[in-house]
Amino acid sequence: MTDEPGREPEQRLPARRPPSEPLPVERFSAPPTAHAFELTPERAAGIVRQSASARWVGLLASIVVILFIVIYYFYELGAPLGLSTARLDQQKDVQQVTAIERGYNLYQANCANCHGKQGQGGIGPVLNDDSKLYLHLSPSYLRTVLTVGGRYVCGNAKSLMPIWSNAGSPPGPLNYVQINELIAFIRSDSGREYEVRDPELNEPIIDPATGKAETFPGWYDKDWKPSPDATPVPACYLGDGAGNGGTATPPPDAPVLEVAAMGIAYDVKELEASANTTFVIHFENKDDSIPHDVDIRLSDGTVVVDSPLVTTIGDANYVIDGLDPGTYTFICSVHPIPAMTGTLTVK
Repeated sequence: MTDEPGREPEQRLPARRPPSEPLPVERFSAPPTAHAFELTPERAAGIVRQSASARWVGLLASIVVILFIVIYYFYELGAPLGLSTARLDQQKDVQQVTAIERGYNLYQANCANCHGKQGQGGIGPVLNDDSKLYLHLSPSYLRTVLTVGGRYVCGNAKSLMPIWSNAGSPPGPLNYVQINELIAFIRSDSGREYEVRDPELNEPIIDPATGKAETFPGWYDKDWKPSPDATPVPACYLGDGAGNGGTATPPPDAPVLEVAAMGIAYDVKELEASANTTFVIHFENKDDSIPHDVDIRLSDGTVVVDSPLVTTIGDANYVIDGLDPGTYTFICSVHPIPAMTGTLTVK
């Protein structure tokens, strides 16, 4: 219907519908047995059996947990009566061995040129000596020397021993871990053998002749004790110019052998001495600011007499205790070249 002008629009309501009846729904009901609350004998027996099984399972689980705790405890701390070693101690030993083997490579690369491949001495002093390792060459002492250089040893600002630690001034090439590994090698147990490892691959180096890994022995005998009348090792190995533990003043009537160094060469190539008789090597260094000495060694390189250096023009008396009969080599530890090598015959 069209609205006429001036009239309000007519409101239209929806048409009413008669109410509809709900559709019939099928109802479900449980059987009477579902509403029974009594347990049958069979059901009660089943519950009892399940409860007993659960208790056994709980008991076994508790036993397993207790055994695990006990075993893990002894695994961590070690079994009583020394039947096993604590895990942390085992790992500590493994880490110590690793540090020693790495320290060996560091020593051969940086220290062997002066102190010898086996610590037998050379330009620098002997290191593989039990009397030194017992107390003098302690970890703290070695760390200080590697940090500040040879001036700590003898108070000599011109010492040939450089600074190795990067914590020194000026900083050296080795970091804190490498310094610790180097010290671990120097103080390694002489009763053990350690493997020589490739520094890059960290794998044992195999000896082609034997097919086995190359090994090296430690230096320090932890059971060694000095004799009651032993004197302490001096902090300054240069001492007073005496060799082989002798004195700077030759004993009366001791034979004197003359050796001089000039132009990085000895003036003699042959020396003779009487067996088991104290003698003196009077050594004169004629090379300005070039250190020389006269060491005595066996044919296999073992140091018999480790003489102190004469670092510039000057002389020293090396007092040598009696040697056994045989042929020895006298050599300059700083310049182990043919020109500074000779033969000492003792008979």
